[in-house]
Amino acid sequence: MKNYKWLLSGTIAIFMLTTIVSGTGVLASPLTDLKNEKKQNEQKKIELKSNINQKKTAIYKNKSTIDKIFDQISELNAQIEETNSNIARVEEKILHTTEDIEALQKSIKELEKKIAERDIVLRERLRAMQVKGGSVDYLDVLLGANSFSDFIDRFSAVNTLMDADRNIMEQQAKDKEQLEVEKALVEKKLAEQEENKKELQGMMASLELKKVDKNKLIDQLEVEQEKLEAEKGKLEVDLDHEHKISKEIEQKIDAEQKRIAEIAKKAEEEKKRKAAAAAKANRNNGGSSISTPTYLPNVSSGNWTRPTIGRYTSSFGWRKHPIYGATRQHRGMDIANSIGTPVVSASDGVVSYAGRMSTYGNIIMVTHSVEGQIFTTAYAHLSSIAVGVGQQVDKGQHIGNIGNTGASTGPHLHFEFHIGNWSASGSSAVNPLRYVSF
Repeated sequence: MKNYKWLLSGTIAIFMLTTIVSGTGVLASPLTDLKNEKKQNEQKKIELKSNINQKKTAIYKNKSTIDKIFDQISELNAQIEETNSNIARVEEKILHTTEDIEALQKSIKELEKKIAERDIVLRERLRAMQVKGGSVDYLDVLLGANSFSDFIDRFSAVNTLMDADRNIMEQQAKDKEQLEVEKALVEKKLAEQEENKKELQGMMASLELKKVDKNKLIDQLEVEQEKLEAEKGKLEVDLDHEHKISKEIEQKIDAEQKRIAEIAKKAEEEKKRKAAAAAKANRNNGGSSISTPTYLPNVSSGNWTRPTIGRYTSSFGWRKHPIYGATRQHRGMDIANSIGTPVVSASDGVVSYAGRMSTYGNIIMVTHSVEGQIFTTAYAHLSSIAVGVGQQVDKGQHIGNIGNTGASTGPHLHFEFHIGNWSASGSSAVNPLRYVSF
């Protein structure tokens, strides 16, 4: 009867403890929510960083375009300066040509004056040879000879006079012709210079228009640049905000993990107390005991037991990732077996996470308290999960089954062992062989 009462009271106590710990599932579930929130926060930070990089690329391209246009404007300025110099040189040539025309016109007037003076001299010569009043020609002078000797004299005089007159007339004709040719050349040259100046002025106007267009384009690009910089600045502010949120979430996760660790410690203390009471009662009742259910694999003695049975395929440490090909640190050990092979908790503890997580696929995390020291074990790539967050589990208790979920090349259990709480960086991970025999 006493034995029955002890069993009944023990059963009630265990039920109450289970109820208390199970009740903490509501309290412990925020850890899952916080980790999901952290995951969303990390995804948002990735998106913000991606958007910032896109803005940086756009800003760089926009600035490169602005720099190119400024280079083009510099070239236009050089062309404008060169054109201005050319116009100045043409204007100087036009000035000199105009001066040449004025000098030529002055020469023409002087030549006309000389021609007029030569005409006067010629007329005076004719008058000197006239033997009677009125105008006479060279034939009259010859026919007026009184004798053959006089005719010869007159003929010689007339020839001399005619040669002189012919020379004068020829020189006058040459001078006039030369002046006209020079005048025509100078006027043609002036016309060409004026046309050249007109073309240069047209080129100058075209260059100025191009420069105006380039400046307008730069104005537009600079407005776009300011917009991009403002958008990038806002994204950077948002990213900074998300970093602060991330820190707050990490602090909350740390606090929640500590809370769960405290629950695990209290559960360990309670279990020790009850084990001591049971041992005492067992001694008092002749050494009878209650059998416990057997799980696969067999539960070993000590604080830790192997989480499943199967073939040991990959150890802890650096290795070439079988999927991604890159050399990465393998933060646990792999045990291969068929899908559905039972997985058990490596020690007593409280389930701190149960669900899907990135490349881990379906994963369970259990927080343990062993002699007051906190540990966390992780069981990944599961095909199914048999426990919930906040649930107390015993060493060797069935918690899930081997699977092939997440980044996996075949059915196996990926088992991690962390000193303290689980960390995404893996800094807390150690080789499970230090604590668990396989």
